[in-house]
Amino acid sequence: MTIAITCASGQLGRLTIEHLRATAPAARLVALARSPERAVFAGVETRGFDYRDAGALAPALEGVTTLALISSGDFEGRVRQHLNVIEAAKAAGVRRVVYTSIVKADDSPLIVAGDHRETEAALRASGLGFTILRNGWYMENWTASLPTAAAAGAIIGCAGAARVSPATRRDHAEALAAAASGEGHEGATYELGGDAFTMADLAAELSRRVGKPVPYADLPRAEFEAALAGMGLPAGLVAVIADADAGAAEGWLLEEGGALARLIGRPPTTLSAAVAAALA
Repeated sequence: MTIAITCASGQLGRLTIEHLRATAPAARLVALARSPERAVFAGVETRGFDYRDAGALAPALEGVTTLALISSGDFEGRVRQHLNVIEAAKAAGVRRVVYTSIVKADDSPLIVAGDHRETEAALRASGLGFTILRNGWYMENWTASLPTAAAAGAIIGCAGAARVSPATRRDHAEALAAAASGEGHEGATYELGGDAFTMADLAAELSRRVGKPVPYADLPRAEFEAALAGMGLPAGLVAVIADADAGAAEGWLLEEGGALARLIGRPPTTLSAAVAAALA
């Protein structure tokens, strides 16, 4: 079996390859990256792979049995980019594509969900074997800013009292590795989530770790967007973050079916451990 992993120089791709190297020693691994010099792993072949360069994709997939397709981080035209990869996979004789989507993609109103919904539909219509991993929000989307929040004295957002169930990138990488290398996943769609908590729970754990009160300040969406913009974030990213928080308040980032734990063979990373890692 030859498994290729796209976006191999990114955080999720790197973690997936690391896990596959440890758990699937019989598999031949291929790291695919737009800048292949940034995706060097011992014993792993690296090939150039730019989702936008449609004509070069099929040759880069020569000999690949299973393709782990990590969704593009480029929100401009990313459905077209994904379609380029799916068409190339068909042309190259790839047997199965494992795609990283978003939780509740069928119905989710979140800005980021539309592209995933279109890509899922194209993958199902392609004739390729497929596995769809509907990843929850990454834990790091919230925990990466905790040192700043601790210094500022508050976590801000517009999620209200919503319960959310994110998982760490490492957890999602393990799930992607398991689905790509394991048997019995063809045709499956997995809704993935970790242990549920609220923003108040996150603030309480942060407060405990830093030894001082760091409350959660729930803001009207417009105020939250203004605060994010004031931090220098680009407008598109501000819209996605605020939209996700607002959607969380309506339950769109909560998934408690337990599929993630079953795929990775262990409980997902706890909130406490994730906060500790963010502060380390």
